[in-house]
Amino acid sequence: MNSRKLLIPLAAAGALLLAACSGGDSVDIGGSGSGSSGGDQVLVAAIASEPDQLDPHKTSAYASFEVLENVYDTLVEPDENLEMQPALAESWDLSDDQLTWTFHLRDGVSFTDGAALTAEDVAYSYNRIIDDELSPSWRFSAVTSVKATDDKTVVIKVSAPTPNLLTLIGGYKGLAIVEKSNVESGDITRAPVGTGPFSVAEWTSGDHITLKANPDYWGGAPKLSGVEFRFISEGSTALTALSGGEIQWTDSIPVQKVASLQSDDSLELATAPSNDYQYLSLNEEHAPWDDPRARQAVAYAIDRDAIVQAATSGTGVLNQLAIPQESAWYTAYDTYSLDQQKAQDLFDEVGYTGGTVNYLATSDYPETGKIGQILADNLEPYGIKVKIRTVDFATWLDEQGAGKFDAYSLSWIGNLDPDEFYYSQHHTDGSFNFQHYSNPEVDKLLDAARTETDTDTRKQQYADAATQIADDASYIYLYNPAVIQAWAPSVQGYTARSDRAIRFRDVSLSS
Repeated sequence: MNSRKLLIPLAAAGALLLAACSGGDSVDIGGSGSGSSGGDQVLVAAIASEPDQLDPHKTSAYASFEVLENVYDTLVEPDENLEMQPALAESWDLSDDQLTWTFHLRDGVSFTDGAALTAEDVAYSYNRIIDDELSPSWRFSAVTSVKATDDKTVVIKVSAPTPNLLTLIGGYKGLAIVEKSNVESGDITRAPVGTGPFSVAEWTSGDHITLKANPDYWGGAPKLSGVEFRFISEGSTALTALSGGEIQWTDSIPVQKVASLQSDDSLELATAPSNDYQYLSLNEEHAPWDDPRARQAVAYAIDRDAIVQAATSGTGVLNQLAIPQESAWYTAYDTYSLDQQKAQDLFDEVGYTGGTVNYLATSDYPETGKIGQILADNLEPYGIKVKIRTVDFATWLDEQGAGKFDAYSLSWIGNLDPDEFYYSQHHTDGSFNFQHYSNPEVDKLLDAARTETDTDTRKQQYADAATQIADDASYIYLYNPAVIQAWAPSVQGYTARSDRAIRFRDVSLSS
């Protein structure tokens, strides 16, 4: 394969994933080892940060899920076309009233410690998330019960038709099936036991995590004997290590380097828009942003081309809605353009002659500061001074939740089904509706789409809701960030995925 730019299918898997670091001592549960079919092929991969922990139900760190994608399984999982396929469940049935889902587990699946997987493990995993109100618990909002009716059968009951249940439970490894004894011992945070193609062999804090192949994996023993995830936060260092043969794969790539890497024949480069989206939000509890015309004025005043160049070095794809064109959920929308006169007319209609906008940025995501700078330049002609305040992400989250901002920008990561983001961000009662947007018509559409079982009708409901959300400038959408990964030509069988699922189970290394 010799592709300077691979276009990869669009999706995302999960929720907003936060990078974090971990301390502690080295954990060794058997050494790096080798799988029975993997020889001594160990893939060395550089990721940008260290996982905070490896409990899939509790972590929210993207680095954790890069590792956990290779350690755990879910009942179902998305294929490259983002269609849900059997995983631990080989089949499922849905009752006529669409309130009962029955999942049938495949035979011969074991955890990597040798214990057989049963339906009780599935029920325990889901009820743990629900009862303890863990990070993914919102995904079970319609679920009334999860029970094992025998060793191979799990029954999930819902309060209303839930057409996206498969996506909710299979979209990312936060819904992984865990082992009860591994949880109760506390070992799950650093030595998790899953059913996946690899298991954690060693964790040396500040340096690396090593996985060893699971020769008894139900999907077939991996071709690799192991994977070593090295923590390299500096992208230039990771690229040097890749070119020097010290590593074979990385997603720690500065966006400024992408253009030059396009012509580098010594590596494979994948870059494509994801279903992630970067947006600008204005606090509707603060005047004049409670008036949609003022928000629309900002939408006409901003230079999206300049924003994409400054924040992504041109790798992002302009979009005035959340979902990229390649997605089945895409809706065409191009209402806004850089139009200073239109912006001024709208500000005049509102009677806004200028003032100070407190813009909240975070040092953990440098693009937020860059977007703030462009926003400041764009709004200056209207007598608006943008005051940028940059804080760490934990503080940013606290202040976002407390409404201590006039404006902010952020990326929303992990979207397979529109319900996962439109409802939470734009419904009046949405848990992430920090801008305090409220439109009864949008609420009606989002409520209906949650339970609509006809696919075409549901798509139209979301298209109508998305259009109204953009017309009201509840969010001012900016662009879809790119998924950027690079690997050595010796890496065979790897597919870059825009759902950011890093899967090495089918990879081998050529000599």
